[in-house]
Amino acid sequence: MLIYVYNPNTLQVERYTRDPDEIMPHVVGRSLTVREFRGSTKSTLLWTDLRTMQTWNAFRAYYARPIHVGYAFKRIWEGGHAAQSQHYAGMAFDTGQNLTSAVRNQLHASAIRFCQWTYVEPQYLTPTWVHFDRRLTPPACASGGYITLRHGSRGVYVLTMQDALNALGYTGSGLDGIFGNGTQAALERFQRANGLVGDGICGCGTWTALATKAVGIGKTPTVVNP
Repeated sequence: MLIYVYNPNTLQVERYTRDPDEIMPHVVGRSLTVREFRGSTKSTLLWTDLRTMQTWNAFRAYYARPIHVGYAFKRIWEGGHAAQSQHYAGMAFDTGQNLTSAVRNQLHASAIRFCQWTYVEPQYLTPTWVHFDRRLTPPACASGGYITLRHGSRGVYVLTMQDALNALGYTGSGLDGIFGNGTQAALERFQRANGLVGDGICGCGTWTALATKAVGIGKTPTVVNP
């Protein structure tokens, strides 16, 4: 498996090669293996953010018990989640599917008290699992989702945007987590083709159109999968 981890301290996308039963990069102990983070994705490429792994480490120490991870990463063209899901950015965990309702309630309460997850989904939306994520803010849309991206941006949201553009056939953006000239040109082509202002900025309107069109489209010939 190839794993990209964006490190905001160095502004670099780190690259790791790990077997499914090895631990995820930057994870303490064996609290999260590649297989667990990979979940049901068929992709041999995964990505996440250093802050997500660090928050996971801190929460595992805080909760002081193993946490079953049912779903974490997914590529946007595979679908299975909402259009601007944090799972496509490698920032989210769906956990506790193997727990009783009472114990799952305890896990949910602990995730809220922990105060380091950016978002813990209300229990009425996740009756048989506990969702928490380390999304970045502020979102481009008032309703939530991904942050605004522009030339020079870096990280997992750039990877998600590039992945969506590639899947839809707007190639030239690569898949490296760096919003450079090729990514801007591909984004502008997408914007113009979809009646949007071709300003090369991925804000609310562009994210809404891009994610909606790409989610669940399936693995197209232009998907990048190193």
